[in-house]
Amino acid sequence: MGTASSMVSPGEVIEDGYGGEGGEACEIPVEVKPKARLLRSSFRRGPRVIGASFKSTASVDLEYAAEYERLRKEYEIFRVSKNNEISSMQKKEAKLDEENKRLRAELQALQKTYQKILREKESALEAKYQAMERAATFEHDRDKVKRQFKIFRETKEKEIQDLLRAKRDLEAKLQQLQAQGIQVYDPNDSDSDDNQTTVTAAGTQCEYWTGGVLGSEPSMGSMMQLQQTFRGPEFAHSLIDVEGPFANVSRDDWDAAVASLLQVSPHVPQALWSNTVRCYLIFTQETKAELDIFIKKHTSVLRRICESLGHFYLNVFFPEENAASYAVERKQEIERSSLCVLLLKSTVPSSVVEDCEEAFVKNPDGRPLVLYLRTEQDHNLNGPIRQLLERVNAADKAAKIKVVDHSGSAEEGASLIYAQLEKIIKQELLGLEVADVESKDSGMDEGCEEDSGDVLWDLHDEQEQIEAYQQACSGTTSQLSFQKYIDRLNDMIAAPPPTPPLLVSGGPGSGKSLLLSKWIELQQKQSPNTLFLYHFVGRPLSTSSEPVLIIKRLTVKLLQHFWSISGLSMEPSKILEEFPRWLERLSACVYSLLYIFQAEKHMKWLIDPLPVNVRVVVSVNVETCPQAWRLWPTLHLDPLSPREVRSIVNAVCQSMDLKLTRDQEKKLERHCRCASTCNALYVTLLARMITSRSCGLLEKSLEQCLQCQDTMSLYRLALKMTLNSLCTDRERHIMREILGLVCASHNGVSESEVLDLFPEVELPVLSSLLYLLNRLCIVTLRCGLIRFQHLQAWEAVRLEFLTGGSSSTTYREKLIHYFNQQLSQDRVTWRVADELPWLLQQEEDKPKLQLSLLNLFVSQNLYKRGHFSELLAYWQYVGKDKSSMATEYFDSLKRYEKSCESEDSMTRLANLYETLGRFLKDLGLPSQAVAPLQRSLEIRETALDPDHPSVARSLHQLAGVYVQWKKYGNAEQLYKQALEISENAYGAEHASVARELESLAMLYQKQNKYEQAEKLRKRSVKIRQKTARQKGHMYGFSLLRRRALQLEELTLGKDSADCAKTLNELGVLYYLQNNLDAAKVFLTRSLEMRQRVFGPDHPDCAQSLNNLAALHTERREYEAAEDMYERALDIRKKALSPDHPSLAYTLKHLAMLYKRRGKLEKAVPLYELSLEIREKSFGPKHPSVATALVNLAVIYCQLKKHSDALPLYERALKIYEDSLGRSHPRVGETLKNLAVLSYEEGDFEKAAELYKRAMEIKEAEPSLVCGNAPSRHSSSGDAFSVRGPAPLPHAQR
Repeated sequence: MGTASSMVSPGEVIEDGYGGEGGEACEIPVEVKPKARLLRSSFRRGPRVIGASFKSTASVDLEYAAEYERLRKEYEIFRVSKNNEISSMQKKEAKLDEENKRLRAELQALQKTYQKILREKESALEAKYQAMERAATFEHDRDKVKRQFKIFRETKEKEIQDLLRAKRDLEAKLQQLQAQGIQVYDPNDSDSDDNQTTVTAAGTQCEYWTGGVLGSEPSMGSMMQLQQTFRGPEFAHSLIDVEGPFANVSRDDWDAAVASLLQVSPHVPQALWSNTVRCYLIFTQETKAELDIFIKKHTSVLRRICESLGHFYLNVFFPEENAASYAVERKQEIERSSLCVLLLKSTVPSSVVEDCEEAFVKNPDGRPLVLYLRTEQDHNLNGPIRQLLERVNAADKAAKIKVVDHSGSAEEGASLIYAQLEKIIKQELLGLEVADVESKDSGMDEGCEEDSGDVLWDLHDEQEQIEAYQQACSGTTSQLSFQKYIDRLNDMIAAPPPTPPLLVSGGPGSGKSLLLSKWIELQQKQSPNTLFLYHFVGRPLSTSSEPVLIIKRLTVKLLQHFWSISGLSMEPSKILEEFPRWLERLSACVYSLLYIFQAEKHMKWLIDPLPVNVRVVVSVNVETCPQAWRLWPTLHLDPLSPREVRSIVNAVCQSMDLKLTRDQEKKLERHCRCASTCNALYVTLLARMITSRSCGLLEKSLEQCLQCQDTMSLYRLALKMTLNSLCTDRERHIMREILGLVCASHNGVSESEVLDLFPEVELPVLSSLLYLLNRLCIVTLRCGLIRFQHLQAWEAVRLEFLTGGSSSTTYREKLIHYFNQQLSQDRVTWRVADELPWLLQQEEDKPKLQLSLLNLFVSQNLYKRGHFSELLAYWQYVGKDKSSMATEYFDSLKRYEKSCESEDSMTRLANLYETLGRFLKDLGLPSQAVAPLQRSLEIRETALDPDHPSVARSLHQLAGVYVQWKKYGNAEQLYKQALEISENAYGAEHASVARELESLAMLYQKQNKYEQAEKLRKRSVKIRQKTARQKGHMYGFSLLRRRALQLEELTLGKDSADCAKTLNELGVLYYLQNNLDAAKVFLTRSLEMRQRVFGPDHPDCAQSLNNLAALHTERREYEAAEDMYERALDIRKKALSPDHPSLAYTLKHLAMLYKRRGKLEKAVPLYELSLEIREKSFGPKHPSVATALVNLAVIYCQLKKHSDALPLYERALKIYEDSLGRSHPRVGETLKNLAVLSYEEGDFEKAAELYKRAMEIKEAEPSLVCGNAPSRHSSSGDAFSVRGPAPLPHAQR
């Protein structure tokens, strides 16, 4: 079908086919709409009425024209919009093409970089393998060279021994010639006899010791046996500059040393004799009521106070009726006493006058004194009382005697005496405040805030060693010809390093300990800059003979020198394994001597050859010396000569006002000729035995003694003679019982324990018996315990008293019963913890041993005193492994927790949980250690307060477990919480805060966050230094004062280099004590003496000038400081090489002084010269050179020489970026300085860019709890900022 136009012709009439009748006709136009359009139009018009007609043609045309125009416009609009879209799409397409090309280029560059890195990685791996091959070759060559050197050394040692032997032969011949009257000229001969030793000034280089002493290096001692070398003025050149009062030492370093010394050195109270508070009571019959009430009611309280702190308490008094028979014992007890109390009323017996004269008149300043005077109303003092009080008052010039004047009842008087004694014991003898003692839990709970370190000291072990050394040094050695042995020891020590250990051998009792103690004493005087370590090994099975405890003690002594104890392990096997490594580390920085007495079976750790600067001397018995050691250099003690035997016997006789006849002397000389009868112990014991009797019985005693052919038989005879000398059977029984108890115990028994075990024994009887046994070299008092003086004495007692009906088991059962009674009374002292488990182990009673270990306070006491290995050995003996032991402890704690209700009991429970956690951590069980430590934390937060310092301690310990577990994130959060609590509780400058900072620093170091760690460590050091300077916390500085006094004694001679050096050391020591006036006196004397001895242009004079200038700078006397720095600089420029470190430090300090005073023009050449020296010393790309560049650029900026400063800044920035990394804080500081320089030159855009980068580095730097601090490559005052003018001379430093 076609369209309508194709079906009709123009002009035709179309009729409506739908209507019945025709309609109106219309003319169809030529241009018509499409059919569909027409149909729609007709439909819109509605149904057509029959007979209607179409509209006119004109109206249709108009309508179509309008419609067309509208459609045309719509089309145009559509066409334009589409064209715009096409144009936009074309632009996007072009842009995407460009981006695609750029990305393809970057991809190609990354592929090239990847290929380059891959090649570098392969090269690095290849280089690594080559390095490993070279290392293996080097190791093989080193072992080969080591073997060759050992052979060479042994050959040379043999040659040296031959030469020394020849020397001794020549000396012997020389002596023979002199004895025959032939005079031999010796230019080095002196007037001193054979036994005299010249003691050089402190700090003087010992003639047989190479190196070791550096220019004016002060030394400081720890206790009596340790001499350490710390940093002194200008002792070495450091890669990191340290600003300080002297050219290369800062007071901070010294204060940190003293603070660390306080942490690791136990403080042994000097007022206590052998760890015992001995209260000597002088009374009359009229004041006996007060004494009885005091002993009955108050003594137990004082004893509990002392025992809780690890000391004994003993009342010493002699009744008036038998005091005269104990004159010697009374005098000895007064000398030993810690304090004396005099109780008077109206009468004064002669014994009271004698004791008062000895204690109150002759030595009123030797100990605290209390005078109790009971007066009555309307009653004046009689003549004897008044005279005695006047003498006491005249002797008390310092008014130190505390007087208690009482007129009331005896009970009130006893209470007043107790109150006075309690105050004296707590504050004067033990150095504690009342609150400190009251806060202690029973059983020596030392859970104070400082008890959180990893190294736990046993005060008693340390004091035992100190007393053993003191007793050996005080022994009679003048009668023994030790000088020849000392000279030979010096020769052996002087052998070229490395050397094997040196042996001092001899029979039992030959005097080895006396010799070495005397030698150590001389060495400490002659070589104060040498570190001396020693250990006396006691009888078998005693604490001092435990190998792990020996090595642990020596290791801690070594670590004292490093000012740190953080690296010490508690595990026994690791302690034995790591000790040689610590010894080797020590040898790199200090000369050290190590002495171990009688230790053949404890030296498995010994290495051969030793480190270069270490010498080890071992005392051994001839019979028990291991075969492998016999090849080492050995000094053998020969038997005593007849002259030495006579000297010893005559000295003992003179002390007792006796004199042997000629026949008796000949008998002794003939008897003491074999090896067993001419050793020092045998002769001393023999002399004391024959002089212990009266003159009438001396001949009989001599005959009996001469029948004994060795020391053992002589000791047994001494025991029999002592028994026979006692008056009653009861006294003999007491003597047997005491010696049996000492023999059966672990470490001995105390006097108070003997009095508890035998209530019928009176103290005068016990004191007299101990005096007699001590005189016969059988027993001694050491650390408050009765012990055997020698191993032979112990063996003689065992053979004499414990082989018949009595046995060690009987005495052990008595001790077990006694200590179990104390345990049932909740008195867990260090003695209970030491003795009870050991006794049960010796009795092989495993069930009771396990029960004693499960007494939580016993295990806590052992652990907190460092007896970790001993506690572990007990559990292993019981048959428990680590896990089952932890389970037992945890179950026991749960049972104990059910009985805890009060706040004090909950506090003790928290302490027990903490101890268990630390114990498990040291066992290497961190997963099991977490639970008890968390429980301890929960208890403390609930029972005390969430901000209590004890909570910080729990957090600290728990963090330590997480560190061991390598959960560093958890540990960091806990350490920060502990730090916050400590700061809130104690302030920002407390030792606890320093401890937390150190722990955080170690944690960051483990995570390789060295910058953060260094900042924390610096803040910790500042806190340690400040607390160490505070008065009242100055035990470490008392060592400095003691050293200063020693040096002062050595400066009284003529002018010499050594004396001038000593004066310089004294000035340094007084400076460190903030005594600037005294420091100035000694430094000035040192300078004047050096100018007289060396001349004014000697480098040592420059050293004194430099130190004096530092002192004047400290006092803000800048003109005098500037003059002395300039004089020191002139001398050092002439005397030293241009790149000498001392010259560089003088330049730096003088330049800083110029800058401080605003003399910038003078400072410039000094900074330039300092830069040259650093470039020569460190190389042009070292960070220290960059620091010097920045300092010089800052000066140029302040002088407005921007063109000179810019290249210096740019070079420093390049060095910092290459050596420290682009994000290091030093880079940010340099960028900030460059930004300021660009801003001043008007280049604002560059300044903004540099400053933006500097701020990005600063923001990227991790925020630390300690705030901002200089980096580890900088030093205080070494790098300056360009902002702000130079400080004026009067400004705060």
